[in-house]
Amino acid sequence: MPEILSAHAKINLCLHITGRRADGYHELESLFVPVPGLADSLEMSPALRGTGCRVEPALPDCPQERNLVHRAWTAYAKATGFAPDVLVRLTKRIPTGAGLGGGSSDAAAMLRWLQGKAGAAALTPSKLNALAASIGADVPFFLLSGPALAEGIGEKLTLVALDLSAFTLVLAMPAAHISTPWAYAAHDALDPLKNPVSLGMDGLTSTRTANKRRVSLSPVVARNDFEVVVFPANGALRVIKEQLFRLGAACAVMSGSGAAIAALFRDTGLAQKAAEAVRLNGVTVHVEAL
Repeated sequence: MPEILSAHAKINLCLHITGRRADGYHELESLFVPVPGLADSLEMSPALRGTGCRVEPALPDCPQERNLVHRAWTAYAKATGFAPDVLVRLTKRIPTGAGLGGGSSDAAAMLRWLQGKAGAAALTPSKLNALAASIGADVPFFLLSGPALAEGIGEKLTLVALDLSAFTLVLAMPAAHISTPWAYAAHDALDPLKNPVSLGMDGLTSTRTANKRRVSLSPVVARNDFEVVVFPANGALRVIKEQLFRLGAACAVMSGSGAAIAALFRDTGLAQKAAEAVRLNGVTVHVEAL
């Protein structure tokens, strides 16, 4: 019988670009929050001996070897020697190019599946985290369970005790596709004197409890450094964010490098009305109690 894996989305409630390393990678500080109700699914079935990993259906403009699920399988096989023959039927519900981590989450689901079956060949947690980071900066987060503060290129993660139970998420997912490499390049090209000073993590108050940091969220934290370059090039995204504020959002922010806009509402009724209003403009919207 096939195994069904779930690969959920994430949002960034804060994203601060702290610098660029000599190797070209960017360092950041970001608050990652899982969105369990919005998820891709991976149906894992045994494949013919010697066929390796095959992902179906093939994604547009993405050959097998570039698919993050296939890359995760290949990287794990190289690191451990464990390379089960598997057919993966991938059902996408998380839009690509939306800043929601869909591809990274799919890759992490594959890594978790392999790790659970590798037996004595399984990697230590630190080696699995390093392997995940080599596939994509967001992949390590999806190996965790719960919100986390991300630092470095995204591989340095600290679980946080973040209570968002008073909020309802309205996640607007317009059809625009934002290239992450373009967004970073555009941000690098900014004149530092004209670029507004980033607030970073200063709006987070934190204390450590056991193995987690307890953080409190205030509207000032809902800030994304990419907005300063993405919004001028994609004005419709700014319009959606402003509309969500007018409709009663406590905070609204672009997730990742875009194009999704995440808004938190204290009133569930207002959240539902806001979602319907945004849908009237042809925008896909996901609503979820956090």
